[in-house]
Amino acid sequence: MSAFASPHDIIIAPMITEKATRVSEHGQISFKVRLGASKTDIKRAIEKLFKVKVTAVNTARVKGKVKRFKGYVGQRSDWKKAIVTLEKGQTIDVTTGI
Repeated sequence: MSAFASPHDIIIAPMITEKATRVSEHGQISFKVRLGASKTDIKRAIEKLFKVKVTAVNTARVKGKVKRFKGYVGQRSDWKKAIVTLEKGQTIDVTTGI
């Protein structure tokens, strides 16, 4: 059972980058998701939010970079990326609302 109350708790934002745009031609969409979300949680959330059929979910944990600001060392937060493959013929328009 999922620890998240709703699909909006799992999906943070769609990723709109050059690489994400290139893979969208092959039916794949990239999302920034919560660190604790599993592949099945992500699949259920995408299917419920966008009313599409998901065939695969690939995830990657991205480590936060160490940055310096005025001599002080800080670190950005870790985050998780999910690349969702949709069934043939289905699409998600992530550019709406921009």
